[in-house]
Amino acid sequence: MAPPTAPSTALLTDHYELTMLQAALAAGTAERHSVFELFPRRLPEGRRYGVVAGVGRALDAIEAFRFDEPVLEAISEIVDARTLDWLASYRFSGDIWGYPEGEIYFPHSPLVVVEAPFAEAVLLETVLLSIYNHDSAVASAASRMTQTAHGRPCIEMGSRRTHEEAAVAAARAAYVAGFAGSSNLAARHRYGVPSSGTSAHSFTLLHDSEQDAFRAQVTSLGRGTTLLVDTYDVAEAVRLGVEVAGPELGAVRLDSGDLGALAHEVRAQLDRLGAHDTRIIVTSDLDEYAIAALAAAPVDGYGVGTQLVTGSGHPTSGFVYKLVARADDAGEMVAVAKRSKDKVSVGGRKYALRRRRANGVAEAEVVGVGATPTDDGNDRPLLVPLVRDGKVVGREPLEAARERHLRARAELPRAAQQMSRGEPVIPTLSV
Repeated sequence: MAPPTAPSTALLTDHYELTMLQAALAAGTAERHSVFELFPRRLPEGRRYGVVAGVGRALDAIEAFRFDEPVLEAISEIVDARTLDWLASYRFSGDIWGYPEGEIYFPHSPLVVVEAPFAEAVLLETVLLSIYNHDSAVASAASRMTQTAHGRPCIEMGSRRTHEEAAVAAARAAYVAGFAGSSNLAARHRYGVPSSGTSAHSFTLLHDSEQDAFRAQVTSLGRGTTLLVDTYDVAEAVRLGVEVAGPELGAVRLDSGDLGALAHEVRAQLDRLGAHDTRIIVTSDLDEYAIAALAAAPVDGYGVGTQLVTGSGHPTSGFVYKLVARADDAGEMVAVAKRSKDKVSVGGRKYALRRRRANGVAEAEVVGVGATPTDDGNDRPLLVPLVRDGKVVGREPLEAARERHLRARAELPRAAQQMSRGEPVIPTLSV
């Protein structure tokens, strides 16, 4: 549960959410029962699947979405007194369904379905989109990286390459998609993401010699530490590292140069020195393609920064949040949809399942409009309850999301493992 002292998230929104609310209150339409959906019209260009992330953060944000006195004062010149009075008692009272965290998604997957009075649901648009768009972009990139790493651990280390709060969210999203941990301590504190790290080049430069720096690090952190060996001469640093720590040296880190060639040279040198169990960790502007290129190199782990926290070329997921159904004057639900060119939406509440072959391999994303699609016997429903009658019911440990992601990714066709640009690995069928 979000801490009771958590700051309000109500200002993490756009001006027009409040002006729509004011106009709807005046028109008498604010309480109309409505269904909003958050979904992607398409995958980022060339991607074969996407990964849902940010669900837990979104639930925290919904719980903290309150218009307390400081927030009301901040918007007092934007909306009228009637709207301020309504906002003062705002509490989301509706229901929310969604794809659980770590799940795979495809074009038109109904990732979040919000059912509530219009006034309550419309206010959540921006905060939900900002969380889901960012976190899912990072998780989608992270999934490609961990898949390409083939079991070698990946560490998130991109905090210094993005906004300080985005860095925390990125570390969490990467962990959902299989990263072993992060350098970010706020992610460790808030979400339990394992953290790791030893030293930077500045630590070596601080000392009179590389040997002095290594000795200081090993004395403080133990022989199992990771020594950064490319400040001066790699081969000499490896020799000094083993001399100081012995063959029990935990790992060496390479952060520049031709990483593949260097890894082979360093592995051979470590073996000659008897440090057969010393691991080789590589960093330096890695992405999924660089990781794939290192598959044949004797590399034991990867540190990934800039490309991960920026979505590896796709920093947003392109999700939208649209009204798809509402009550008419008689109280009957009617489908509604945007019809503008190139941005057409499909009206009506959606339901979804992952259609699978007899062998368990996914073959389609099936989206039902107005009713749950028929299960042919081996399908998997995708929407789960997240909020019921305004109360969060879908919160879960982050480890559950990690495990779900591995299962969902494993059921995709083999083409999902290809790094080449392509179409979604399975089609989306509307029924």
